Amino acid sequence: MHISLAAEVLGHIWGFPITNTLVTAWIVMGVFIIGALLLRRSLSLVPTGIQNVMETVFEAGQELVEPLLGKEMAKKAFPLLVTFFLFIVLSNWFGIFPGFGTIGFYKIHEGEREFLPLLRSVYADLNMTVAIAVISVVMTQVFGFMANGAGYLKRYFNFSNPVLFFVGLLEIVSEFAKIISFAFRLFGNIFAGEVLLMIVGFIAPFLAPLPFYGLELFVGLIQAVVFTMLTLVFFSMATSSHH
Repeated sequence: MHISLAAEVLGHIWGFPITNTLVTAWIVMGVFIIGALLLRRSLSLVPTGIQNVMETVFEAGQELVEPLLGKEMAKKAFPLLVTFFLFIVLSNWFGIFPGFGTIGFYKIHEGEREFLPLLRSVYADLNMTVAIAVISVVMTQVFGFMANGAGYLKRYFNFSNPVLFFVGLLEIVSEFAKIISFAFRLFGNIFAGEVLLMIVGFIAPFLAPLPFYGLELFVGLIQAVVFTMLTLVFFSMATSSHH
C-alpha cells in the first residue's frame, strides 16, 4: 500500500505535468458539459423530470442568495456559487468510486517499484484546493468593486485615522488567511477520507469499507455546502456598504 501526499504525475504534455487528480477534474468537467448539453436539448416550457428537479433546486438557491446579496447582485453571483457547489460535491463523490486509487500501473523510482494510480480524488491535491480558494477570494474582490465602486478600497486603505488604517491592514491579512483556510480545510477532509478508505480497504476489503463509503458521501456533501456558504457570506460582506 502506497500513500502519497502529493498528486502523482502520469506524464507530460508540452512540458506541462499531467497528474491523476487533473485527469479526474477533466472527467468531472466532461460529465458537467455532457449533462448540460443533454439537459439543454430537452428543455421545455412545462418542466418535467430532471428539468423540474433542477429548476426547483435553483429556485431554492436563489431564494437563499437574494436576501444576502440583493436581487441584482444575486443574478451575477448565483451561477458561480452553484458551480462551486456542484463541482466540489461531484468531485468529492467521484473519489469514492471503485477504481480510484486502486487502478494504475507500476514504475521504477530510485530503484524501487512504485504504484501510480490513474485516478485520485480532485481535492486530495492541495494545488486544486488552493486554486478554487484563490478563485473564491478574487471573485469576492470583484463583486465588492462592482457593488461599491472605488469606495471598496477604503476597506483596505483608510487613512482617515490610525485605527481604521490598522483595521485595513488586518483586512488584507484576512484575505490571504481565507485562501489558506479554504484550501487546507477542503484538502484535509478529502485527503483524510481517501487515506481512511484505502487503509480500511487494505485491511478488510469486503464489507468493512461500506459504512465509510456512506460517511464519505456525507463529508463530500458537507464540504461543498461549507465552501459555498462561506463564499456567499464573504460575497455578502464585500458587497455591503463600508463605513
